[in-house]
Amino acid sequence: MKKVQVVLGLNYGDEGKGKVSTFLAGNSDIALRCTGGNNAGHTVEFNGEKIVFHLIPSGILNNIDAVIGNGVVIDPKVLFEEIEVLSKHNVDLSKLHISTRAHLIFPYHIVEDKLQEMLKGDDKVGTTARGIGPCYMDKANRIGLRVIDMYSDDFERKLRRNIDNKNKVFQLFGLDKLDENKIVSDYLEYRDKMKPYVMDTVSFLHDAMDLEKSIICEGAQATMLDMDLGDYPMVTSSNPTIGGIQTGSGLGAGDITDIYGVCKAYASRVGEGPFITEQNNEIGDTIRELGHEYGATTKRPRRCGWIDLVALKYAVRVNGVTGLALNHLDTIGKLGKAKLCVGYKLNGKIYTEYSDDILGHESELELEYKELDTNFEIAGLRNYNVLPEEAKKYVEVIESHLGIPVKFIGTGPDNDDMIIR
Repeated sequence: MKKVQVVLGLNYGDEGKGKVSTFLAGNSDIALRCTGGNNAGHTVEFNGEKIVFHLIPSGILNNIDAVIGNGVVIDPKVLFEEIEVLSKHNVDLSKLHISTRAHLIFPYHIVEDKLQEMLKGDDKVGTTARGIGPCYMDKANRIGLRVIDMYSDDFERKLRRNIDNKNKVFQLFGLDKLDENKIVSDYLEYRDKMKPYVMDTVSFLHDAMDLEKSIICEGAQATMLDMDLGDYPMVTSSNPTIGGIQTGSGLGAGDITDIYGVCKAYASRVGEGPFITEQNNEIGDTIRELGHEYGATTKRPRRCGWIDLVALKYAVRVNGVTGLALNHLDTIGKLGKAKLCVGYKLNGKIYTEYSDDILGHESELELEYKELDTNFEIAGLRNYNVLPEEAKKYVEVIESHLGIPVKFIGTGPDNDDMIIR
């Protein structure tokens, strides 16, 4: 029987998806990445070693096939830096497969990213300046170049056309022209280095399912950063929700068997944008230090706050989540007391579900919290029955509000520090 499990972020990213997906990959045949680019990062503790992933599915650590799907945008420079790091960890990279349909990031995308952020002024999004948005813009504008295009006779002509047109724009803003010949030379070299990994991944995935092989889909970013369903415009440039899994892989809706949503026992966010339960105070600082909340890709300190069950309920619904993975319960246990947001109040109206009505009014909301005692030590525990009652209560309140079971509980940084229920 075919089995496709999906791991998705439910907040603003950095929920610990890499840990959960790497854990599940131990019982899977294929790990799959479907959306985003190297603006995402999974930091995984595996066998006592810390490894940061940006493009390659972290499930490859389990010696299984790893697929970069058609919905991912790839910066070849970053890809091969990552391959080099994994090679040093003796990872079998012959099992890495890259979609022919995935779009490529070029140096001009990175320049465009920085330029567009500058032009937005006070309305900047706070991108990672990795060229992700401009690459997706070119994709939608039908001037993007895909992996398969590198192997066509027309590749160099189209690349030079793009560079020339981009340079004309850069000059209008007083920026230096990019070196056309250097970019062409670099990407012809990348073409040759990438060739052993390139394939029709859509056919590969469906052939694997015909053989009853199991697939774990590793989500990137998270629901509230989704282009269509997130807090627009402070979002990423793709769809990190369940729809992006399908369009970014070629899998059908009926192929997916389990959808696991990942969140922390608190909440965090990197960059600009609304964050309703943020604690921009000593509490937020304490959570940040206890949870080591610094970006895997950018190293930026993350904004921290209480878990928001109202927003989580929305994320559970739009993704069709079947089970929750709750990370950093061990961290929340060090606070003594913690709050869970269970409602918003705006102009006398109570909201227990996330609504467009509140967008733009975040600072005016009165928040309803449920406070719990969280003075417990659970580091490394792997059996739910031995959890302190305070820890169980925290889990049960989340389950009751969201209406779905908590299937996985993270109790420490290592890949195996996990309770399975």
